[in-house]
Amino acid sequence: MEQKINYLEEKMALMQHELAQMSHEVYAQQKEVAQLMLEIEKLKSRLENVQPDSGILSPSDDVPPPHY
Repeated sequence: MEQKINYLEEKMALMQHELAQMSHEVYAQQKEVAQLMLEIEKLKSRLENVQPDSGILSPSDDVPPPHY
């Protein structure tokens, strides 16, 4: 009986450790996603404010070639 309790305690400790690792990983990923979202917003803003003489076409001027 005591052997089963020890086994279960070991399993519980391993699970708690793995859960803590996953929690840290999720936190790091959330930070990275937030950072990437900010970068996307900056890029969107830059694209919306592109000057006509920059060589970048606006979405309405950027039509697919005739073979499409």
